[in-house]
Amino acid sequence: MISAVVEYRGWKEGSRCGYCASARGKVSVGMWAHSMTVQDYQDLIDRGWRRSGKYVYKPIMNQTCCPQYTIRCQALRFQTSKSHKKVLKKMLKFISKGDVSKVVSEEEPMDSHIEDVVSSDFAYKSESQVSQTELTPLNEDHAEGAENEDKDNVETNVKKVESGSLQIPVDKDAAGPGEPSHSSKTVHAPPKPGKGADLSKPPCRKAKDIRKERKLQKLLQNQMGTLEGSPLQAGHQALLSQNSKTPTNQPKSIEDFIFVSLPDDAPHKLEVRVVRSSPPSSQFKATFQESYQVYKRYQMVIHKDPPDKPTINQFTRFLCDSPLEAENPPNGPECGYGSFHQQYWLDGKIIAVGVIDILPYCVSSVYLYYDPDYSFLSLGVYSALREIAFTRKLHEKAPDLCFYYMGFYIHSCPKMRYKGQYRPSDLLCPETYVWTPIEQCLPLLELSKYSRFNQDAKAVDEGRIKDLGRVRVLHKRTIMPYSVYKKRRKGPSDEASVQQYASLVGQTCSERMLLFRS
Repeated sequence: MISAVVEYRGWKEGSRCGYCASARGKVSVGMWAHSMTVQDYQDLIDRGWRRSGKYVYKPIMNQTCCPQYTIRCQALRFQTSKSHKKVLKKMLKFISKGDVSKVVSEEEPMDSHIEDVVSSDFAYKSESQVSQTELTPLNEDHAEGAENEDKDNVETNVKKVESGSLQIPVDKDAAGPGEPSHSSKTVHAPPKPGKGADLSKPPCRKAKDIRKERKLQKLLQNQMGTLEGSPLQAGHQALLSQNSKTPTNQPKSIEDFIFVSLPDDAPHKLEVRVVRSSPPSSQFKATFQESYQVYKRYQMVIHKDPPDKPTINQFTRFLCDSPLEAENPPNGPECGYGSFHQQYWLDGKIIAVGVIDILPYCVSSVYLYYDPDYSFLSLGVYSALREIAFTRKLHEKAPDLCFYYMGFYIHSCPKMRYKGQYRPSDLLCPETYVWTPIEQCLPLLELSKYSRFNQDAKAVDEGRIKDLGRVRVLHKRTIMPYSVYKKRRKGPSDEASVQQYASLVGQTCSERMLLFRS
């Protein structure tokens, strides 16, 4: 497996904010990622990072003007709201009957992922100038001599690799399914009286349905007395299982609305295709120009960009380039892990594209662009619902993959609160990096735009940096721990910058990723 290689760009403050229109209120840190494993990026977004092309950035939450909290939806438990059902039914009516309802959902913002447009300009200015040669570790023979420089700690000796074949050991202490890292811990507190249902308990069921189920179970048990081991018994058990899992009052799932049999004479045909964008697949290359034209129109009409701004170069850097290495493990989803474009084809042409990352524990939404002529279909909401359904589908093959990450939730910006409508969802605590149900976060955010969600005053960041010397560095094409690099370095100390980097990415990522030092 190839190691992640990053260039830390440090602190950037005083830049324009696209949410509150502050000229100098935005504060963040960033790094240029030359390459990155999907596990590295999973761990980074679980610490509040997010990517725009190959630029990976993190808001400084207690200083930026509009704090941006990482939000995830629990896709397996997701239930469609009334407004979500309206959008799904509207699409179904349009496809099956040609019904064109021009009423746009009031809860849908014009752009469902506007924050990335704001951040992308800085990403272009931050592009790396380092050559590929400098980023390639030397063969074992050329790395000799660095091994014995740190005899006090054998484990921090220089690691030597052949070009492009660095082995990363699996962390034996890694969290189990549904808990990608220390940051995946969820804080649950029982709701106060009158404050809603306890999400940790199963939903209430009507006594009438329970009586029906018991009656059916008794009837089937009597019949099974003479059918032990027969095929009929299996059928009865399946029927019993089906009845116990799907009571008559069970609300419809997203799949019930999406995967519906259409009449033969349906006026429209909608097809959703997932194509790998990095490295670009043949399907991606074949549809590149058509996809770009949709993006260009979207930026000009929705974001009011001048015609010369949404160039092919900008589109490629922002939405096609990705540092994520493609991975196809046998126990992963059929399409593999990495960066993809989810294309919505209506009657043979692209009308929308969702840019997504498929990671070990989630589908992460990066951006959405669509043909403005189809705004009446509420494509921002529809695509989010399709991505949740896609997450649930991937979970069937990859059991650990069960969350849908929606980017950032910004409570101080009313137009960005819509992401909180996809329930159940959690927000990431900006200090301890544990997940907290959004219902517990909202009262705190009403009091202050910046808040620590973890109410345990003694809790700390479990993934914090504990040993700076173990940070992995790539210097002069040689991989070494920072403790060795520090002795070799000439000129002023860079310890403060490395300390800042390590504290933000955490101990695990700092020991796995390679921090480039010139």
